[in-house]
Amino acid sequence: MALSFDQIVVRESQTPQTRPKKILESVLHFLAYHFILSRRSTRHVTVAGLDLTVGPTVFDPRFFLTSAFFAEFILGLDLRGKRVADVGTGSGILAIAAAKAGASEVVAIDINPYAVAATNVNAKKNGVAGTVKAIIGHLLSPVPGGARFDLILTNPPFFEGQPRDVADRSWYAGPNFRDIATLFEQASQRLAPGGRVYVVLSSSCNLAAFAEMIEKAGMTGHPVSKKSFVLESIIVYELRRSPDAVAAYGSERSPSLVEL
Repeated sequence: MALSFDQIVVRESQTPQTRPKKILESVLHFLAYHFILSRRSTRHVTVAGLDLTVGPTVFDPRFFLTSAFFAEFILGLDLRGKRVADVGTGSGILAIAAAKAGASEVVAIDINPYAVAATNVNAKKNGVAGTVKAIIGHLLSPVPGGARFDLILTNPPFFEGQPRDVADRSWYAGPNFRDIATLFEQASQRLAPGGRVYVVLSSSCNLAAFAEMIEKAGMTGHPVSKKSFVLESIIVYELRRSPDAVAAYGSERSPSLVEL
């Protein structure tokens, strides 16, 4: 059965959220924060074929399902000659994947200075230091106003809640998604004609809230890749500004895809 973007959001949002599952998710955050996000050690990992150094407070892609899945998706794209932005880069895994896929320029942005440093180190380790430039800042605000991108990538924090510190901001987006409330509006304004946004989301997050932010930004989208696990499904959405969606898909709402 074919599903539109809105339909899949509704369907995934209606996935039963049992009390045991909610408790388990809280436990997972507790463990993730204390043993992964706030750790003081530096790790050397390989994810999606990329060699990465992950320092303290930097989002470790080895322990989170979205990172490898999204990076492998990006590695399968033809990005030759494309200008790319990676918002919330963490270790730089997505930015490096985009460079490996042929992007001519990748701007990697993170609010965590340790993530920016890690991205620069990892870009050099993977032979793309001349393509990837990491900068510190919130969302797309540090990018010069006239800059436009063919592709914008983001693996945002999925959950509402007050983060404890900069490391926890990779998990919690603030009350009412405060920290990413303008993410899609900024992305829409920074897209080149015909440009796209790729965002990875989880079925366990508030997909309806994300759909509202996307629609407020004047964008439409559809799922292009999905992987299911025991507790959740991970979905990559392709978003376009509504006028571009009309040109690309032939209607104001993006076409439905065969269920992934």
